[in-house]
Amino acid sequence: MRDKRRILSIHAHPDDAEIMAGGTLALLAGQGHSITIVSMTPGDCGTAEYPPEEISRLRREEARSAAALIGADYVCAEFRDLAIFNDDAARRRVTEILRRVRPEIILTAAPVDYLCDHENTSLLVRDACFAAPAPNYCTGAADPAPALKAIPHLYYMDPAGGVDRDGVVVRPQFIVNVEPVFQTKWDMLACHASQRNWLIRQHGMDDYMETMKAWTTARAQLAGLNRGEGFRQYRGHPYPESPLLQELLAGQVVRL
Repeated sequence: MRDKRRILSIHAHPDDAEIMAGGTLALLAGQGHSITIVSMTPGDCGTAEYPPEEISRLRREEARSAAALIGADYVCAEFRDLAIFNDDAARRRVTEILRRVRPEIILTAAPVDYLCDHENTSLLVRDACFAAPAPNYCTGAADPAPALKAIPHLYYMDPAGGVDRDGVVVRPQFIVNVEPVFQTKWDMLACHASQRNWLIRQHGMDDYMETMKAWTTARAQLAGLNRGEGFRQYRGHPYPESPLLQELLAGQVVRL
């Protein structure tokens, strides 16, 4: 019987994980792995209709509902929109999250993306992976979790639309075929209904669901698939180099 793994998805805002990795998380959950979805913020600035406290409450509920569709846990790190910074206090907070979840695989934001919150999340998670096994790196938590035994396997999701800030395609190392679970990915993102008006106003996306579908279709075409999500594994020294995620999803992975 295949060993069950602990997998952590950590991105900036509620709905980011569903857009970029919802299908992959659904596949992993279907194999019985333990999934935790973390958003760095509760999406407190993603509205022109509600005050921060109200939209934050609503978006946390939406994120929990989305995670529940695949039996995943949801955690908000309680940073605030446009206020995620790659500093010592933030690194220690993210390190504590990693120690509490104790993941063997982490999926996080692309290091180059359209928004500072995404890019700083990527940096913080990368460095927290290094810090989490160091027992003398104290997080300052009231009841701190013990250090990890080893650095987790780290993977970057695609940036929004699969391109960098200049519109240049960021080529993934491999594509996960998410066509078998695309309806689940769709249903997870549909839980984030409060975002429609904001995305129309701020992003010019009239239908965020169809935009997700278009992005997932375009990424899949790199691998000759219908629906796909792209990833890159971070193998910088001394991070793990073994293809653990690719092996877990063998049969649904196309290497590029």
